[in-house]
Amino acid sequence: MARKREFGHVKRIVIKVGTSSLTHKTGKLNLGQMEKLVREMADLYNEGRELLLVTSGAVGAGMGRLGWKTRPKTIPEKQACAAVGQGLLLQVYENFFSQYGITVGQVLLTRDDFADRRRFLNARNTLLTLLRLGILPIINENDTVAVDEIRFGDNDTLSALVTNLIDAEMLLILSDVDGLYTADPRKDPAARFIPEVEKITPELEAVAGGAGSATGSGGMVTKFQAAQIVGQAGAVMVIAAAAADNVLRRVLAGEEIGTVFWPAERHLKGRKRWILFGTTVQGKIYVDEGAARALCEDGRSLLPSGIVGVEGDFEAGHAVSIIAPGGREIARGLVNYAAAEVDRMKGLKTREIAALMGQQPYDEVVHRDNLVLT
Repeated sequence: MARKREFGHVKRIVIKVGTSSLTHKTGKLNLGQMEKLVREMADLYNEGRELLLVTSGAVGAGMGRLGWKTRPKTIPEKQACAAVGQGLLLQVYENFFSQYGITVGQVLLTRDDFADRRRFLNARNTLLTLLRLGILPIINENDTVAVDEIRFGDNDTLSALVTNLIDAEMLLILSDVDGLYTADPRKDPAARFIPEVEKITPELEAVAGGAGSATGSGGMVTKFQAAQIVGQAGAVMVIAAAAADNVLRRVLAGEEIGTVFWPAERHLKGRKRWILFGTTVQGKIYVDEGAARALCEDGRSLLPSGIVGVEGDFEAGHAVSIIAPGGREIARGLVNYAAAEVDRMKGLKTREIAALMGQQPYDEVVHRDNLVLT
């Protein structure tokens, strides 16, 4: 039975808009579309709602200014293009929002800002302070310095992590399609619209394709990942068409527009969400069946005796993936020892560690308080 769309109470909303919704096919900014979006956001802002805008378009704007017809392929070219486009993009937003008396603030983030706990909390405090001061944050990935190891790859993921970061109630993704279909409606005329998703199943994931457009980097795969991230926080996610008339108001009014991804019934607490979604996995720890049962069924910590193998070059405090027999990931956690130390102590009883290592600061390799089942 379909749930009723009741979003009138939602106060804190993250709105993500993609490159293809902000630029023309030429790569230049679509000023009419941007002005329409700003006008709708200003109306919601005047109601007393807290809004954060995660915007793509810096690379697209840079392409237009530089006269490039295709998206740059290399990291340095993307960074140079973003450096040109980021200032242009913010200037346009600032001009539009100022017409409605709204002050905006730019926040540029990289993956490291979420992976490092201290930087994570600093980013959270900054964004919450901006909201408290009545400033509308405009957020983008810091494309001018991000490289493959630290970049999000798309603003769907970034917007989901921001939703988690500031405990927003809704993530509204504005796209060049009006929601989720059983296939790409631009290629398959038989594609059926899916109005709501209770749970992301392997069958649903099979309908996801690659990147959605020539100027953008996201597709339905990244939107599914975003839905899983915000769903674990108890937030709802909606995908709707950016070009639809008064789309923000209609979504919040509960109109049957776009696809709704409902949150999970059981939510993870803030620190556990950060471990699962904010950190970057630095290695793998392989465990035997007994350890897998102790973790999954009994909620135990990971002890050296159940470890059979180590992969990667991680340090104490890094996030690791815990792998059960058969190669299935069963958990992620923050490890108490470096990879070389875990490799030396694997299979040992707790009382044997001190004799081997000369010290034993922790009994557990990963404590259950720092471990999340996947």
